[in-house]
Amino acid sequence: MNNKIQPYHKEKLAYVYLRQSTMGQVRLNRESTERQYALKDRAESLGWRQYQIKVLDNDLGLSGANANHREDFKTLVADVSMGKVGAVFALEASRLSRSCTDWHRLLEICALTNTLILDEDGCYNPKDFNDQLLLGLKGTMSQAELHFIRARLLGGKVNKAKKGELRFSLPVGYCYDDAGRTVLDSDEQVREVVALLFKIFKEQGSAYAVSHYFFNNNIKFPKRAFGGVWKGKLIWGQLNLSRVLGVLKNPAYAGTYVYGRYHYDKSLSPEGNLHVKILKRPQDDWQVTIQEHHEGYITWNDYLENQKRLEQNQTNGIETLLPGPVREGLALLHGLLVCSYCGHKITVRYQGNRGIQPYYQCSWKRKQAGTGTKDCLSIRCEPIDHDVAQRVLLVIEPKQIQIAVNALEELENRQQGISKQWQLKLQRAQYETDLAQRRYEEVDPSNRLVAATLEKRWNESLTTLDELQKQYDEYTTSNHLSNLSARKDELLKLAEDFPRLWHAESTSAKDRKRIIRLLIKDITVKISDDRRNAILYIRWQGGATEEMIIMLPPKSADKWRCSPEMIEQVRLLAQHMKDKEIVEYLNNKGLQTNKGNSYTLFSVKWIRHKYKIPSYNLRKPGELSINELAQKFDVSHHVVRYWIETGAIDARKANGHKFWILLTPEKEDELSKKVSRSTKICTARKIKSQNKIEGDAL
Repeated sequence: MNNKIQPYHKEKLAYVYLRQSTMGQVRLNRESTERQYALKDRAESLGWRQYQIKVLDNDLGLSGANANHREDFKTLVADVSMGKVGAVFALEASRLSRSCTDWHRLLEICALTNTLILDEDGCYNPKDFNDQLLLGLKGTMSQAELHFIRARLLGGKVNKAKKGELRFSLPVGYCYDDAGRTVLDSDEQVREVVALLFKIFKEQGSAYAVSHYFFNNNIKFPKRAFGGVWKGKLIWGQLNLSRVLGVLKNPAYAGTYVYGRYHYDKSLSPEGNLHVKILKRPQDDWQVTIQEHHEGYITWNDYLENQKRLEQNQTNGIETLLPGPVREGLALLHGLLVCSYCGHKITVRYQGNRGIQPYYQCSWKRKQAGTGTKDCLSIRCEPIDHDVAQRVLLVIEPKQIQIAVNALEELENRQQGISKQWQLKLQRAQYETDLAQRRYEEVDPSNRLVAATLEKRWNESLTTLDELQKQYDEYTTSNHLSNLSARKDELLKLAEDFPRLWHAESTSAKDRKRIIRLLIKDITVKISDDRRNAILYIRWQGGATEEMIIMLPPKSADKWRCSPEMIEQVRLLAQHMKDKEIVEYLNNKGLQTNKGNSYTLFSVKWIRHKYKIPSYNLRKPGELSINELAQKFDVSHHVVRYWIETGAIDARKANGHKFWILLTPEKEDELSKKVSRSTKICTARKIKSQNKIEGDAL
């Protein structure tokens, strides 16, 4: 060792590197930490002065598997690379690194800067081949040791998990008994509120609906603390969406023991840092699955149905033909419509003034590059919703009484469940009050310090109980729980007039959607070629199918366009009336445009222009237009205009821009000879004929 440590090594700094893998080792395995700090004394005994020795202990409690989060190790490598360090002291190679990549990089830098590495076994110079070989072997053994430790621990866990005996934190609603078995929580309120969560999800079909239900009814959800001073205690709070999803996706509530639902995924960032993510495995890749391991709140089939429903509820997932949960909005058939062109689910878009006009739209064709630039279909919701609702009312009419009875029973069951939750909350508050009272009565009255504190807690519990009782009384009054049975006959009478209940303002859109889904499984929509009708292929829940044809509202342009009858009437009137006379005639008859306005001179002229209706006395009998004369002699209209300008033919100019030509037999013979003698016209005809032949050939 003395031969390897040269004077120039002692002129540089000596780094003492300390590391423990976890904070538990730092707290419990203190002997190892003391041994590592003792390396400072060893460096001093080898000739380094005290101010030259630097202790790096900020990596205590960090794993040596990689160097991403070990700042002191990064500092060590950086200073060694700059030649500031003469020797690195460590208890063993595993303290510096358990990764061969980091270890060999450090060895290579130490070899270039002639830096020594010292551990309990001796001193090594990485510049020397034999020492470098020995240090490399130590680093490899350190990494292998980490693998063996992990393999032993993981193998034991997996073997214990296969027997269903590996214990881990149980979800709320479960606990371990004295024998270590998983049993339902002994607290009745906890069991009831967990069962209520699954019941509401089965009715509503949405995790959002469950969280909203608990919030609207002021029902708290428990959470058990697993550490700190609150370890093992229940903490009641508001149920949010993440908690609902966590409960619904946990197979433990189906009485199933599962191990290996998640795995670690490692990746490198562009900066070269190692990132570890926890990913969920598919159900088929779970390492251990033991059904009927303990008593469940739901069955395994119910759990699978819940996962299927949650997957269908994802609005950003793969399109599915099955309807999703009932959502807010004015569209009655949201989630039930299927496009007949592409087979995907039709979504809802809100357009118009501030987005209050709902449209059923399928944009799958437009989203797929190269398959189209337009939507498959886009139609307004009102006509389809109205006709389907009328059909549902007609179908549901014979079963109104039974539906009303079922609805009433369901309402009673829901209110009983909520009332039971209130009763359990009151019982818990009463228990806390009684407990505070007993503690106050059992204390020595002369001990005023303790008695005053217990008296304060008793008063606080009494106040909490009183406030909770007032809230329950308000809830009972607002929901008429006590009068529900007395109003049963009244509700049944209202059920006989189901259409009135359907159209009542108190009936929400979500309730109407739920009724629709009880009867209809899905509806395939097709638009007719003329875009005037929508063809609906309805598939009812019982398997029966039905076809409906619904008239679609015309477009704005078609809505305000003149009717064919009005166009024909203007055409007949124009044969013997001028435009002003036509306007007076139509207004005297009380006729109006489609917008409800009186006819004007501009509107009549527009009709004649749009539909090419000539005005009265514009053309005399036997007269031809320029285009008609050009077609007659197979020449261009430029030739006819040339004849007019040169006086070859006589033309009458009407309304300042229109030419009318009266052609006599003598003039017709003269023009025919003129055309036959013209070389330009003959050449133009040949070119035109040749182009036509070539076009037909193509």
